Amino acid sequence: MRLTVFTDYSLRVLLVLASRTDALVTIADITEAFGISQAHLMKVTQALGKTGWVDTVRGRNGGMRLAADPRKLSLGEVVRRLEADFALVECLGEDNQCVLTGGCGLEVALKQATEVFLRELDRYSIADLVNTSPALAQLALWQPITWNALPSHGRAGQRPA
Repeated sequence: MRLTVFTDYSLRVLLVLASRTDALVTIADITEAFGISQAHLMKVTQALGKTGWVDTVRGRNGGMRLAADPRKLSLGEVVRRLEADFALVECLGEDNQCVLTGGCGLEVALKQATEVFLRELDRYSIADLVNTSPALAQLALWQPITWNALPSHGRAGQRPA
């Protein structure tokens, strides 16, 4: 399975915004930090604004900030909301023409694998990722902060008891 570039960039934006609570972050800031095109980031930012996870402020001193609590925003929730298609093979898609559908076992196996993948992502919050990201701390945008994990989410790298 591979996530789209759109989801990848969206996750990066959420991580940066979760690490910056003192000021608005601009698209130009993120473009410079990651080497991503401004046009693509504008689409990402607009979509994240529509989810309610990000507040955007227009104007000369505008930018964006995280509107959601990063301790409550799970990686699984973000991926489910932003990924348009989890049909890994034809039989899982809307235009299925495969003559083996329902008879080869692939459909069930891949559905179960996708569910396990997403459940694993649900174990991590955006705050968990910010807290355990030494690479994020290397960005010029970094603001030292530690989000306290909520009991409902695991900590990155730890298995639930």
